Amino acid sequence: MPDTQNNTDLISHLEELRHTLIRCFIAIGIILPLALFLAPILLDFLIKYLTKGLSVTLNFFSPMEIFILQLKTALILDFLICFPYIAKQLWNFILPALYDHERRFIKSVVISSSTLFIIGVVFCLFFILPLIIRFGASYATAEINALFGISNIISLSLQLSVIFGIMFQFPLITYALIKANIITYNAVKSKRPYIFTLILIISAILTPPDIVSQLMLTGPTYILFELGLYFAKKLSPASKKA
Repeated sequence: MPDTQNNTDLISHLEELRHTLIRCFIAIGIILPLALFLAPILLDFLIKYLTKGLSVTLNFFSPMEIFILQLKTALILDFLICFPYIAKQLWNFILPALYDHERRFIKSVVISSSTLFIIGVVFCLFFILPLIIRFGASYATAEINALFGISNIISLSLQLSVIFGIMFQFPLITYALIKANIITYNAVKSKRPYIFTLILIISAILTPPDIVSQLMLTGPTYILFELGLYFAKKLSPASKKA
């Protein structure tokens, strides 16, 4: 009898998961036409901003390149617009299985992580990428023209945006580890040189093979690590005792 009940519960959970996923895919399908309409506008704005004040020509090298680029942008934009709804649906699915303290913890982590990710993406798009493009264009001379492929610029933008969003999770990770007493404040503080080296290595692996991108990712990430360490010291009683 218990096995039958367990099987029934499992089937009901799978059925609820199926309905949740269907609702998410329906939302993505409904928003897709809007995303397809907005994608060219967003690409045009981004390109103008990144190349503002530069004598740089962006080119495409195949007939379908711009269309495919707009389609990729639309899919990403579609997911971003639908993300709050998708997150809400998934949250409603797992909510009944959580205790109150687990709900508060997961909610705070998701909100903090999402906020840091968005800050990292915005920081990359509006501050770091223009500097990288200007640095690359500065090598142009009368004999050497700056000729950039539009797909390369957009791919670099997307790649670095995701990387910056991920690396901006460092203060949350530092704070969570110290608050959970997995590591102590003094232990992390004493290993600052090793952590800086680790951040530098990760930045070198994730970014394109140029020193400018690596340093521009390493600097903000280490500053964020120090902020996480500072808030862990100020807000965590366990770290004060340590």
